[in-house]
Amino acid sequence: MLDLVRLRVLAAVAAHGSVTAAAAALHYTQPTVSHHLARLEAATGAKLLQKVGRGVRLTPEGEVLARRATEIIGRVDAADAELAELVGLRSGRVRVGAFSSALSVLVPPAAAELRRAHPNLELELTDVHPRIATHQLRAGDLDLAIVFRYDDALPEDGLRYTHLRDDPVHLLSRRTGETLADHRDSDWIAGCVNCRRELLDHCADAGFTPRIAFTSDDIIVKQAFVAAGLGVTTMPALALRSHLAEGVRTSVLPIVRRIHLATYGEPPEPPATAAFIAALKRVTLG
Repeated sequence: MLDLVRLRVLAAVAAHGSVTAAAAALHYTQPTVSHHLARLEAATGAKLLQKVGRGVRLTPEGEVLARRATEIIGRVDAADAELAELVGLRSGRVRVGAFSSALSVLVPPAAAELRRAHPNLELELTDVHPRIATHQLRAGDLDLAIVFRYDDALPEDGLRYTHLRDDPVHLLSRRTGETLADHRDSDWIAGCVNCRRELLDHCADAGFTPRIAFTSDDIIVKQAFVAAGLGVTTMPALALRSHLAEGVRTSVLPIVRRIHLATYGEPPEPPATAAFIAALKRVTLG
């Protein structure tokens, strides 16, 4: 049977890069860390570390176990926090990761409802792209994530997804032209590499490659550039509810992003997480 303390030691070595740094982070002596690692290797029958110069590095087997150990420890720590702090939802913490427009439009009314029902619950919010949010969710750094996808096929990544709503995408410009193809010769304002993939794909479907003149992930900056006549861009309706600059024309495109709630692990959810999920569904699903 795998020992949780030894898994925590292995995860610390993976996170900090050395036995010495792991010992400092865990407030252990270096011999104690080495002892736990040796016992873990004996228990698994696998060599988890190998010497490299004066240091060590994880073997492929060590990397697999360290990755799983991080997930397990994150879940155990969350359970400890729930059990230690939650008694009838009198206290506790919910860690939510979401993209910006969800944080500004969907989360506030859910947070307000949660505050009314459970005033002592702590809500910890992280503004994060869906690709990163799912990694943090599996690692145990988040309790739930609000993510989006532009297709109907959900990934088989071990997460559980609940559809919250569809979010139509708009074309933003200063002149006439209601389709992507109408602006094949325009300058475009695009997001970062993580955020522009969908734009490139949709423009490719329309038969052209957009000429990207400016890059920003900030909806206010992007709209300001459109309002100044410096280019065109696309933006989901949820973001437009947060801000719409004067002089910007919007046209609905036949493109929809699907917003999902993502959780990890088998149900039931911890009480505090379940309480926030219930509040979020009430405000988004009606």
